[in-house]
Amino acid sequence: MLKSNYSDHELECGLDEAGRGCLAGPVTAAAVIFKPEYKNAKINDSKKLNIKERSDLTKIILKNSVAFSISHVYPKEIDKINILNASILAMHKCLDKLGVKPEFLIVDGNKFKKYKNIPHKTIIKGDQKHLNIAAASILAKNARDNFMQELHYKFPEYSWLTNKGYPTKTHKKAIIEFGITKFHRKSFKLYDEQLIIDF
Repeated sequence: MLKSNYSDHELECGLDEAGRGCLAGPVTAAAVIFKPEYKNAKINDSKKLNIKERSDLTKIILKNSVAFSISHVYPKEIDKINILNASILAMHKCLDKLGVKPEFLIVDGNKFKKYKNIPHKTIIKGDQKHLNIAAASILAKNARDNFMQELHYKFPEYSWLTNKGYPTKTHKKAIIEFGITKFHRKSFKLYDEQLIIDF
């Protein structure tokens, strides 16, 4: 079971994002605050869960959290400020939207920009260690997957229903065949040289 909290603060907030490595769609962050004593053995790193588990756990997280929020940062902004800054911006947007002010932040990964005057700690593989970060990873992944699912019906040729915007061979071939959409990140390596023939 993951640790309930990292610090001694009652209002500790876990932060994580989804979609950093995608060629299309937003980067999505989530913030979750649980009561310090909250435990749930089923909550884990979103990458270790299937779609149904993430969907079911999303409902449980929303019901049991003291506060939560989810925010997207879209490709135009990603291209302007780069994906790392966009990921942190998405997390800051989540913090702006929280109904309560957290006393301490724990963030998945190793980079974060200070938010207001709230102390924080970055934790590598935090979504595999701490309940509130894992919960944030589930909310972010679920929200982003739902967003890409809706986009799929407008742009079915890119197979976003299955690849969610990640750089699969099918997605890259579709980019070569159909070009890009406004939902593609133009600053990313969209084309695979292995699929381009030099004449």
